[in-house]
Amino acid sequence: MNDDQLLRYSRHILLNELGVEGQEKLLASHALVVGAGGLGSPVVLYMGSAGVGRISIVDHDTVDATNLQRQIAHNLSRVGHPKAESARDAIAAINPDVVVNVINQRAGPDLLNQLVAQADVVLDCTDNFETRHAINRACVAHRKPLVSGAAIRMDGQLSVFDPRQPGNPCYACVFPETSGVEETRCATMGVFAPLVGIVGTLQAAEALKLLSGMGSRLVGRLMMIDGRDMAFNEIALPQNPHCAVCGPTGGH
Repeated sequence: MNDDQLLRYSRHILLNELGVEGQEKLLASHALVVGAGGLGSPVVLYMGSAGVGRISIVDHDTVDATNLQRQIAHNLSRVGHPKAESARDAIAAINPDVVVNVINQRAGPDLLNQLVAQADVVLDCTDNFETRHAINRACVAHRKPLVSGAAIRMDGQLSVFDPRQPGNPCYACVFPETSGVEETRCATMGVFAPLVGIVGTLQAAEALKLLSGMGSRLVGRLMMIDGRDMAFNEIALPQNPHCAVCGPTGGH
């Protein structure tokens, strides 16, 4: 690190859990963020401000006035602009040293297969199960840690899926593709603005811990957040031996 970086990241360097070595790992890391909306906004801002050296942002959508209630990476002047580009500009205003790759495309299986292979950690900040399962499949195939978050109405959830260690569950172990879970979207059901900030910030925290070498204790656990009572609960997530994606009998 140069003198400017030592000053910028001095509060990280003072942490025994992080220090110079951990910060240098962040500077050399590549994070893939899928979705630049309510969850992706705090994710990219904190990942960028913390000094993750390279961030790839995938989002095919444009900024809309209704997004501004909760998507804090965007502003009025960027309404109508691609969200991934708006998020890049927001990072640059905080930390211009971060290299940001913008992908203004829908996150389909082929694109994800290419991008996940290049990343050190993947953050799922999307709002639909089809994309979440495609991200999970790519992470399992390339053995990349996945930080998954979701928020709707007043409820949020967070988990870390790390296929680098045998026996860890994947997203499909918890939410099988054939489960028929009803899709709910912010556009029709609403979402409490600070809740996406809470979940996205926690996603960034877990990703930074993974990248810096601290590791995440949320692997194999699902954190559920009740925004009404501000209650946090956790349940253990065992691997499903019959999982079609990662199970020893169902997957590879």
